Amino acid sequence: MVTLDVRPQLLDALSALRDRVAAARFPLPLAGAPRARANRDELLAQLDDYLVPRLREPEAPLLAVVGGSTGAGKSTLVNSIVGRRVTEAGVLRPTTRNPVLVCHPEDHHWFSGMRVLPDLTRVWVPEHDPADELMLPGEDGARVLRVETADTVPAGLALLDAPDIDSLLADNRALAAELICAADIWVMVTTAARYADAVPWHLLRTAKEYDATLVTVLDRVPHQVVSEVSRQYGALLTKAGLGDVPRFTVPELPESAWGGGLLPASAVAALRTWLVQQAQDPAARQHVVARTAYGLLDSLKARLPELAGAAAAQYAAAMRLTAAVDSAYDSEYARVRSRLQAGAVLAGDALKRWRAFPLDCSAGELLDSLVDSLSTLLLCAVTAADERVDDAWRREPAAAAPELTDRDPRPASVEHRIGLAVRRWRRELEEYAEDEVRVHDRSVVPDSEVVTALVATALLGARRARSAGEGLAERIGAHGALRLRDRAGRLLAEHLDRVMHNERERRLAPLDALEVHPDPQAELIAALSVLLKER
Repeated sequence: MVTLDVRPQLLDALSALRDRVAAARFPLPLAGAPRARANRDELLAQLDDYLVPRLREPEAPLLAVVGGSTGAGKSTLVNSIVGRRVTEAGVLRPTTRNPVLVCHPEDHHWFSGMRVLPDLTRVWVPEHDPADELMLPGEDGARVLRVETADTVPAGLALLDAPDIDSLLADNRALAAELICAADIWVMVTTAARYADAVPWHLLRTAKEYDATLVTVLDRVPHQVVSEVSRQYGALLTKAGLGDVPRFTVPELPESAWGGGLLPASAVAALRTWLVQQAQDPAARQHVVARTAYGLLDSLKARLPELAGAAAAQYAAAMRLTAAVDSAYDSEYARVRSRLQAGAVLAGDALKRWRAFPLDCSAGELLDSLVDSLSTLLLCAVTAADERVDDAWRREPAAAAPELTDRDPRPASVEHRIGLAVRRWRRELEEYAEDEVRVHDRSVVPDSEVVTALVATALLGARRARSAGEGLAERIGAHGALRLRDRAGRLLAEHLDRVMHNERERRLAPLDALEVHPDPQAELIAALSVLLKER
């Protein structure tokens, strides 16, 4: 007999792996991202709702989750096994709006707390007519789990009536999948009319993949075709590798009609006997618990690398998007530096102002035109970089993430930011010029604004502004002119670096906010390795 391993080291390794799975994110819309997110959520549900609590408290009652498609008769089946109405069955779809868990009174404490299904608020109504309350709301609209007790349920066993797995309501479908993840025993219910549908077979194949303890119920089978339908269903199970799964057939009876009441005890006797045996026979119980737990543990060997691969694909895509931004901005920054060296700022209105200086143009007017021209050069560079980024990102599926496409209109905002940065450069340049004028030892003190205009023209005009350097030397001396030009050159380079760096970072900010890192891939594999070692 297989014994469940509940060593603290295994639990620690499993908890660490659970945290790594929870930390994995797949925000970029790659081809495999929806599957990765669904797998991550399913795995978390199985770890939180079943595996971790089961290993921590192996003596807890078995939980048999009754799941199936719409109209399969799950609620009627649960009521009939219990012997009284504890969950609502009716003609309205969807009927099971809140899951109902029923257990023996002595086992109530196992499910009244948050040992399993911690995201569901507990509601316990000891005696009531389920028909009176189709919906029991939790606080602030929280999802609820209604806990019922019944002496007719054997100690050591709990039944959970789950919402339809093909419910019209997406929340019901998600909740049904989450509840199944919490099961020691999966009870899959289908009907004579729908046993070949895709939805129940998806769950059956999933149970086989995880090697979960599974039992199937073929419900509402007309007497005339019981043998034929049972034979065909059995053949399908065998073909799917599920031929050894316990299979029970419930005939169609007047009580099977919508809300008709309880089935005769004889109709569910075989299923009830099987469930009671699993709960009360020590060997059978140990086999059920070990099989489902180890089946889930073994499934991690394939599921974790798949998640790690999806995380690696996310990071690779993020790196491609980042590289496109870096390449575009690096290229445009190099072009800006090249155009500055060629004196491109001293053109148009700025060149006209320089030629009119100082007779028909003041130093302030010349500085204004230089600031406008430099701002235009930087704005064109940032705009061109963004256009190159947009073009590169259009070829990347990952760039379709809403966080990356819903950015602010850049032209107006970037123009304002660049204008502020260039005006800040001008103010600091004026302070440098004032410093030089202050230490100037000539009797005639030069105008600091003129000195600022000359050094700015010399820096931004290249060969076109050779006379600006000469005029600067005449006013503050050769050494002062050289010193001021060096300081002003470093200041200009710092501001250009800052402008291009800040705009690059603003373009990357939405991508950085998604927090796509390389760590999850390695952490998932490392956590799996530790867990397998403990196994």
